[in-house]
Amino acid sequence: MRVTRALPDLPLRASYVSGLFATTPIATLARALDQLCARAEQAEEPAREVLLSVVDALGKAESQGVAQRLREEAAGESLWALERLVRRAPSPRVEGEAGPGATDPTKERIPDYVKGRALTLGERKSLARRPDRDMIDKLLQDPHPDVIHRLLKNPRLTEDDVVRLAARRPGRPDVLAEIARAPSWVHRSRVRLALMLNPDTPPELAAPISGLLVRQELRLVAEATHVPPQVRALCLEHLERRPPGEKEEAEGEPVQ
Repeated sequence: MRVTRALPDLPLRASYVSGLFATTPIATLARALDQLCARAEQAEEPAREVLLSVVDALGKAESQGVAQRLREEAAGESLWALERLVRRAPSPRVEGEAGPGATDPTKERIPDYVKGRALTLGERKSLARRPDRDMIDKLLQDPHPDVIHRLLKNPRLTEDDVVRLAARRPGRPDVLAEIARAPSWVHRSRVRLALMLNPDTPPELAAPISGLLVRQELRLVAEATHVPPQVRALCLEHLERRPPGEKEEAEGEPVQ
């Protein structure tokens, strides 16, 4: 916690935690994370701040093998605070892929970027980097996760844009996964809540985010009947462990 909080920006913090995932024996790592999660559940602000970077690190593709080993260790050693962080709900969906009934993004309707022809994926990815406000509004309608991945790094994109994208229904699980894995956006409480309230957010992505919610947000998700039952149940578990004095209002912006 000391080292992570001393690092000056979010990417460095996530990289440091990812390095610990790769070099720490799994039993030691699991117990340390369980203690961190338990302290975060008790609304200790330093622990909650570091948990943001843990969630970032878990979202990286290279950490998925570690995440599965942490699940096994948490179940075998009864590390229940950690288990709530890394829980994977039963689902036929592969992480990062669209669920049953979702369409291939290459076959969905592409926004009308220019008159006369459809743009290639490469051209749309290039447009996503441009600081053109009118084009950003069109790009937000693009169904391809690679386009959204680049758009989320566009400096002209606003929090309101991302909240609308995260709340859109029906949502594409692969697009929602891009938002959940973008530290600059998932660190914002409004974006997190929009993801949690979207029934198309994959439960395996919602699980770590749920540990970052405050009491009022947990209650909203737990009472939302359109949210998957396993996600609502997890939020109720977190709510039961929150101290009575925890602030009810949504969190402010994260420390940069």
